[in-house]
Amino acid sequence: MSIPRAVTSLRAVRVRPEHRLEVPEHVATEEPMQIRVAGPGQPSTPLAVTMRTPGHDFELAVGFVVTEGVASRTDIAAVDYCEAVELSDPRARYNHVTVHLDRAWQRDGPERYFSASSSCGTCGKTSIDEIEIRCPPIGPAPPFAGTLIPTLPERLRRAQSAFDRTGGLHAAGLFDRDGGLLHGREDIGRHNAVDKVVGATILAPTPGAPEDWLLAVSGRVSFEIVQKAAMAGIAVIAAVSAPSSLAVSAAGRLGLTIAAFVRGGSYNIYTHPERIALDP
Repeated sequence: MSIPRAVTSLRAVRVRPEHRLEVPEHVATEEPMQIRVAGPGQPSTPLAVTMRTPGHDFELAVGFVVTEGVASRTDIAAVDYCEAVELSDPRARYNHVTVHLDRAWQRDGPERYFSASSSCGTCGKTSIDEIEIRCPPIGPAPPFAGTLIPTLPERLRRAQSAFDRTGGLHAAGLFDRDGGLLHGREDIGRHNAVDKVVGATILAPTPGAPEDWLLAVSGRVSFEIVQKAAMAGIAVIAAVSAPSSLAVSAAGRLGLTIAAFVRGGSYNIYTHPERIALDP
């Protein structure tokens, strides 16, 4: 058995005005992954199914559990591919991941267990208010240098190895105050890429604290990205593309800064400009 790869090789017909030619091609792999949760001595219970690009699956599962408010980062005891699910295809084992907590876990409150597509990570949640209850506003911290923001897209781009082969993946990168890349991850789902980055900070030693981290994303800023950053304690998001109205509204209430349209040395700050130190 082999773990699914992030890139799938296939054949395609390349059509040009003067000819057609069958050529080898690469596309981003998209497969479902079921995330399960278990406490000490408890059987694992399904939490969610997300469409993702295989790779860094444990980080994705742990990041999802934390950014969705199911558990805190200190609750995580272990994570593994699930052995308890009966599967007709043994390879499908790698599409089932269990996050083990060091405390008992049970479903409580409104029903929040859902399927997440590669384009939307919040489908099935009962209400925006319920999400914000689980995520208190982030407090003040020293600002980031305004000159750092325009450099982030290129720094993130250098970490997108799978994108170079497929052209079909989103990326998220966690940077320190000096612009050093702490973790960079790719996925067909932008929200999954963020969860992988957050999960990486939980499963591996990461210098600094959340107030010293900046999240950069290769696409737009949606509400789910704001929510996930806030749950992880990351207060500044930089994006190549636009924010949504709900993202801006949520970021304003939760204390996050959104810097978007980061292109060619310029950018727009939509919320909490005090978190970025601009030259006078």
